[in-house]
Amino acid sequence: MMSANQYIEIRNGGYYLAGTRIGLDVIAYEFQDGRSAEAIFDAYPSVGSLAKVYGAITFLLEHPTEIEEYLQEQDRRYEKIKTRHPLPPEMIARFEAVRSERSTKQV
Repeated sequence: MMSANQYIEIRNGGYYLAGTRIGLDVIAYEFQDGRSAEAIFDAYPSVGSLAKVYGAITFLLEHPTEIEEYLQEQDRRYEKIKTRHPLPPEMIARFEAVRSERSTKQV
């Protein structure tokens, strides 16, 4: 595991923005999708401050290999959960609709 800092804390075997329930993977995927720190903060104001978003991005950039491994492990864990607890088709349809709407807005 990587060391935590004032912006990132380790809990429950994962990385979170300090003092929040927002996983580092959320910020990582948003940043990888090309969103600015400001856009990420606008989407997740419970982060608390724009400085914390920049701190998380700095953490991501300082540990690219470890972050990629962490994200892959998170994806594996998510796939296991999906297999054990499949979502009802109507819920999947709602998620896909939101995802489609979101990607349309970004274009």
